[in-house]
Amino acid sequence: MAISFSGNAKAEICRYMPAKHCCALAECFGILLFCNAFTATGIRIITESREFAGLLPKLFKKAFGLSFDASPDGETAGKLNFQITDRNKINHIMAAYGFDSKDTLSLHINLPVVEDDCCKAAFLRGAFLAGGSVTDPIKGYHMEFMTTHNSVARECNSLMHEALTFQPKTAVRGGGHVLYLKQSDLISDFLTYLGAPIAAMGIMEAKLEKELNNKVNRRCNCDDANISKVIAAAQEQLTAIRLLKENGSYQNLPAKLQQAARAREENPEVSLTELAAMMEPPISKPAMNHRLKKLVELAREGTQ
Repeated sequence: MAISFSGNAKAEICRYMPAKHCCALAECFGILLFCNAFTATGIRIITESREFAGLLPKLFKKAFGLSFDASPDGETAGKLNFQITDRNKINHIMAAYGFDSKDTLSLHINLPVVEDDCCKAAFLRGAFLAGGSVTDPIKGYHMEFMTTHNSVARECNSLMHEALTFQPKTAVRGGGHVLYLKQSDLISDFLTYLGAPIAAMGIMEAKLEKELNNKVNRRCNCDDANISKVIAAAQEQLTAIRLLKENGSYQNLPAKLQQAARAREENPEVSLTELAAMMEPPISKPAMNHRLKKLVELAREGTQ
């Protein structure tokens, strides 16, 4: 099965393993606050990303010195489920973030964990890996990550503003709190910040391609409109010349108008500029336009 744009972005981010313990702790914090379940009775992280699944055990080992109680094997297809149910392990993880395992209803971002700039980036990487997604830029510009904790969403919004100088928009969906971005440049900047510059470049390339296609389409539409105008004008002029011949007025026309009429009859598809160059001597485009308009006016007068 083909990997999605979001899956490729996560795979790129997962190539980076935090070197420092504080960053590993911060990245796990982002994962836990944006994962499927982080409670006193259990931790559950479900992902479709093979790369994220490969990174998770290493991160938890580095951050807490612990392993998962249940994890998928290499043959597992579809969604991959990681769980910790051992109460001692959960208490140890909770304590690492200053939480009491008996009170997890008001989880929040413990600021000392994300005090350093490197830890802010690590936390946001974890949040995106566990609860985030980004739309294929060919379809549109949308990046989001969701948490079930209201305080976490609010504090993460402030954290992003502090780290990146811009804030995501927020929404509530199905009981979850969503942080999202819809501007291509902000999504690209955020992916670069998370450690996915290739995915970020994909956003900008898609934007440039769309802009180029739009310019080409506008140019084609403009050219089509101009061609239609030229054809309509030429048809009107040819009709006028025919009427002037039928009512006997053509022979009495000044030589300049007869010359213009002959050129139009012999070249019904060419532009005014090209017709003007055919005159003897050549004349300007406005002068040629004046002669042809005069033919149309005389034809109308002759039919009244």
